[in-house]
Amino acid sequence: MRHFFIIMAILIFCSATLAVSASAQNGLRTHINDGNKLYKKQQYADAEAEYKKTLDKDNQLLQGYFNLGDALYKQQQYDEALRNYETALTKTKDPKTQAQLYHNIGNVHFSGKQYQESIDAYKHALRLNPNDGETKYNLAYAERMLKQQQQNKQNKQNKNDKKNQDQKKKDQQKQNQQKNQQQDQKKNQEQQPGQQEKQMSKAEAQRILEALRNDEKEVQKKLRRHAAVKKNVEKDW
Repeated sequence: MRHFFIIMAILIFCSATLAVSASAQNGLRTHINDGNKLYKKQQYADAEAEYKKTLDKDNQLLQGYFNLGDALYKQQQYDEALRNYETALTKTKDPKTQAQLYHNIGNVHFSGKQYQESIDAYKHALRLNPNDGETKYNLAYAERMLKQQQQNKQNKQNKNDKKNQDQKKKDQQKQNQQKNQQQDQKKNQEQQPGQQEKQMSKAEAQRILEALRNDEKEVQKKLRRHAAVKKNVEKDW
């Protein structure tokens, strides 16, 4: 009889546990389904809230992280979307599911213009699911965008190089002009003593001329005195 009650107690406990587990699963499915309905209506923020509720109840749920990543991606919250996709990868070993996640990771990188990272993710997805046509298309498009990005970067670099060369040329011309000015200034300074000598020679010439004039006046004066003496002598005669 004692064993009977123990068995009955165990059966009752198991039934209660199954009922709680079923109720929890029903709650998770409800949040997932509600989130999916809101997602289809493009009410992404509301869908995000429902998916987060599923993860609050079960933080190991693959579908919760996968769908939450999609809702965040639609809201252009790329960093958060990427984190949820990468977490979802750790919750599954299924190649096709992993391929879908890598495809979405590629889309996140592509939206951020991280084309090389998106190419790597698309290639990883194709290794897991080689027949995915959409991933093949996205890969080709990402490779084309990467090539264009690199070309634009090279053109910008060439433009900057030309600008730098032009600036160096202007700087060199300015330096040459300053050098020429300094040489002209030095030449002028070297010529100044000669000019001073020329000015001194002119002044000296003026003094000499004045001296000659003075000498001439003296000579004239002496001649006049001499003439006066002779006249007086003749008068005495």
